[in-house]
Amino acid sequence: MNAALRTALTMLAVAVAYDATAKVGLVLALVKGQVTPLWLPTGISVAALLMSGPKIWPGIALGALTANLALGAGPWAILIITIGNTAAPLAAWYLLRRLGFRPQLDRLRDAVLLVFAGALGAMLISALVGTAALKMGGDIPWHDVPAVMAVWWTGDAMGVLVFTPLLLTLPRQWNAPPRRLAEACALLIATAALASFVTMSELRLLFLVFPMLIWAALRFQHAIAAPCAVIISVAAVMSAAAGQFAATDLLTTMIVLQAFNGSVALTGLVLSAITSERNEARRAIERACEQLAETVARYQEGGVRNRLGKVMPPG
Repeated sequence: MNAALRTALTMLAVAVAYDATAKVGLVLALVKGQVTPLWLPTGISVAALLMSGPKIWPGIALGALTANLALGAGPWAILIITIGNTAAPLAAWYLLRRLGFRPQLDRLRDAVLLVFAGALGAMLISALVGTAALKMGGDIPWHDVPAVMAVWWTGDAMGVLVFTPLLLTLPRQWNAPPRRLAEACALLIATAALASFVTMSELRLLFLVFPMLIWAALRFQHAIAAPCAVIISVAAVMSAAAGQFAATDLLTTMIVLQAFNGSVALTGLVLSAITSERNEARRAIERACEQLAETVARYQEGGVRNRLGKVMPPG
């Protein structure tokens, strides 16, 4: 397969994934057709750019355009929102590349960069552009502008924090012995069951999911911590959409939901990165010790030969 065809197929795959996950996001909206707390297409877009490069941006633009047609806004507003939805992931890619981000997410530095540059920083672009487009099109009044922009920004940022680590580490998943695979599967199933219970429970036992997330991060790093974070966040959004996550007003629900999802994403992301960094440091120390032991052994062997050569002259 030549490079041009591969790029075209990647663009098409990104466009289809963007549109499909956008429909999922709208289904899970707290208010029908809007107020989406977890916008997964941004996570797909940032991950696709980091893995394939900026040449696939038309796929993001096409997916954003088809998704935005469902908003019911005017044509100019849809076009401007699409530009913002495309520009924000490109800005995230540019910032992360300039700052030396590694997609392996095996350093604490990479986790911090993804949070502040890739999510919170770059996603301001789509929030600002999208809110401005809706205001200029007369779709929202002035007093709703701050709330719309905040919801837009946090939804896009949460999509990056929750979904991008999963996609970046997906190729390394399940590369483990059967025993660890069984443990990983059991952990994912238990996390799904527990997340469904605590997010739908009236007892507000949300903190119970964190031991599962910590277990996943310490034992498997991003390979299992990332899907656990996705499972927990989706369960929380589904609960909020069903009206069971919080029993107060919409604003309070959004604040509690995004605080919870942000805590979940940060716990999995940061703890996995720290554990990966610690494991790599341990392996480096072990390699250095092995090399030192080999050097000492060779030196001792050479010394023995030299002494034997002096005691037993040739012939």
